[in-house]
Amino acid sequence: MYGKFFSHFKTECMYLHSFKTAEAVKTAVCKYICFYNHQRFQKKLNNLSPYQYRTQAA
Repeated sequence: MYGKFFSHFKTECMYLHSFKTAEAVKTAVCKYICFYNHQRFQKKLNNLSPYQYRTQAA
């Protein structure tokens, strides 16, 4: 599970930017986690984001 997240994280976030400060890295990580959980659809979750999937199941 975590292997896929980190693979996507590196490919879709870290490898696309060159960061000059630790604060820039922190901001990018926070933005990506928000994107991943709220906007990025996932096939295994019936093309829903993790947040949409969890709220649908509740």
